[in-house]
Amino acid sequence: MLSGKTAIVTGSTSGIGLGIATALAAAGARLVINGLGDAAAVEAERARLAADHGVEVAYSGADMSKPEEIAGMIALAEERFGGVDILVNNAGIQHVAPIEEFPVVKWDAIIAINLTSAFHTTRLAVPAMKRKGWGRVINIASAHALVASPFKSAYVAAKHGIAGLTKTVALEVAEHGITVNAICPGYVMTPLVEKQIPEQAAARGISEDAVVRDVLLAAQSTKRFVEVSELAALAAFLCSPASGSITGAILPVDGGWTAH
Repeated sequence: MLSGKTAIVTGSTSGIGLGIATALAAAGARLVINGLGDAAAVEAERARLAADHGVEVAYSGADMSKPEEIAGMIALAEERFGGVDILVNNAGIQHVAPIEEFPVVKWDAIIAINLTSAFHTTRLAVPAMKRKGWGRVINIASAHALVASPFKSAYVAAKHGIAGLTKTVALEVAEHGITVNAICPGYVMTPLVEKQIPEQAAARGISEDAVVRDVLLAAQSTKRFVEVSELAALAAFLCSPASGSITGAILPVDGGWTAH
């Protein structure tokens, strides 16, 4: 389905990003993966994706908080593969704290990586998509693009911003064969979520088990974590011909959280 297309997936060395990268590779897309991690482990993942799916896979270690490194990642895709056809903005970090205790450095980092990086990748990728008359931008937002939770001021602000960016760019590029959508997962058991369980417990003064039961899954009517495979399947569908009229959409995959 995606043979001849090139996809960049930011934050794709683990979790949701890796799941989406795997689904796109399975559909035939060449990949630029990006993210942090042990160099040997990242190379093993890159080689596995290439071998398992018979596609070319490059790696960029670009820091998503640094515009010049983001530009280098886009340049890598252009030099090696002729430009970006599919852009998945997935990179993200989290910090949990009351507003009066929220570290300014954490606010700045979360806004930079969770929101501003998507601006930079999109502005740099869109020209090649326009030249080709085809493109897909998929922003991995969160249920927190639609609703708020306490102690997550920076994350919620960034994800609401991603929703607005998605709609705006979708309108700008709609006549160029480019769609722009946001996937809004509920809680997925990724390293990002695992890390915040003890942080939430400390902020709320409750046990970690209570965080999972009474905070993370309280609003998810299914009472289970969203599966990475579910998000990856939706991302792949949004790159398919059948999705051509879906653009500017904010798509919850949240076990019924935002239906309340």
